[in-house]
Amino acid sequence: MKLNKMVSSDRSKSRKRHFSAPSHIRRRLMSAPLSKELRTKYGVRSMPIRKDDEVQVVRGHYKGQQVGKVVQCYRSKFRVYIERIQREKANGATVNVGIHPSKVAIVKLKMDKDRKAILDRRAKGRAEALGKDKGKYTEETAAATAMETA
Repeated sequence: MKLNKMVSSDRSKSRKRHFSAPSHIRRRLMSAPLSKELRTKYGVRSMPIRKDDEVQVVRGHYKGQQVGKVVQCYRSKFRVYIERIQREKANGATVNVGIHPSKVAIVKLKMDKDRKAILDRRAKGRAEALGKDKGKYTEETAAATAMETA
């Protein structure tokens, strides 16, 4: 069932919009899930990844327990480069291996005021959606709305 009639569910249109997305939208597309500890701490499931975050690869050839810092977010390729995840080229040079952000888990966030504001805003929205008194209409709220309208 289609949820929003204004949004196309056509595969070719979705792919076109994904691969021709501008940088500010690619930032959102390059979101990575938070680790279980961070998820419980902040009440947020995923965040757009950024340069100094510490991540752990959870899928693919390089998955394992080692935690590395994000060296670069390459938005035009939808890849992130991580500190110790490298391979050796035929001429002996080492290069970073690009990994898609959905295949890593953020273990430690680089905090600044903007990121703190994003976390607070998203956690607040999530708390309202999952609130214990969701859908309950009490006498206090009825009185409060009556006072506002009067």
